[in-house]
Amino acid sequence: MFYVDTHTHIISPDTDTYPAAPLGGHRSTWSQERPTDIDGLLREADAAAVDHLVVVQASTVYGFDNSYVADQLARHADRISGVCSVDFLSPDALTDLRHWVDERGFSGVRIRAADGTTAVPTPGRGLDDERMAPVWQFLSDRRVPVCIQMHAQHAPVLAKLLQQYPGLTAVLDHGGRPQLSEDGPLYHDAPGLTPLHETGRVFIKLTPPAILRAQREAGSAAPLFRALIETFGAAHVMWGSNFPASAGKLSELVGLVKEQLPSLDETDLALIAGGTAARLYGGLAGAAPSTSQE
Repeated sequence: MFYVDTHTHIISPDTDTYPAAPLGGHRSTWSQERPTDIDGLLREADAAAVDHLVVVQASTVYGFDNSYVADQLARHADRISGVCSVDFLSPDALTDLRHWVDERGFSGVRIRAADGTTAVPTPGRGLDDERMAPVWQFLSDRRVPVCIQMHAQHAPVLAKLLQQYPGLTAVLDHGGRPQLSEDGPLYHDAPGLTPLHETGRVFIKLTPPAILRAQREAGSAAPLFRALIETFGAAHVMWGSNFPASAGKLSELVGLVKEQLPSLDETDLALIAGGTAARLYGGLAGAAPSTSQE
């Protein structure tokens, strides 16, 4: 089966070529305690039998300078794809997007509406800040997937953006921190707006941070994963290891995600393992065609 890990990070030991410049001026603890460069990531992937990796810009180390990931995309196009970070409020945002997407080969872009357990808003007035409109229009027109780190309460804002920009595709990092109540919706709804799962343009990442949160707050992640897969469908669900931000070997993180999955038929399992990611990112090197008819 073709395995695609949709959420990894890399840190270079060459601090002269790739100096740290973390967003907010605070470098993440994980990147200091267990930095892993591209060679280390590929070794871990080989040991875990992971075929392709989506490398997400480590903005808590490099901010909006995506150079290290970009340079590795040029070296390892057969093994990795990239998701860049761009300042959506910058007057140069569209120039930056064209540079990283068109010239440097990134397949997606990422923005934070919240970070981990701290609901720190995106700079400005949030995801629907009117100054971001040109960026959302660009992403919609170009069909560039945008990974969003958010909480369940941000769903109405995202739903409004999806309504405004019909080509926009969103990927919820770490599952988008859905609500864990068994008798409530996964995400906040808003009157007059299509729920996220009904848009057909929202994808879910199942990752160790989502698992650990569910285990901590609800005792197990298995019911959450089942609900997400049943609600969004396997054709809109992927997995990611969050390596090395999540502690452990990549193979251990793969096993952690697998343990939470419900019983699935071969077609759905293949979609979550790699088919969904291959379709979302326009085909990945070595990937079999997706079986989805959407």
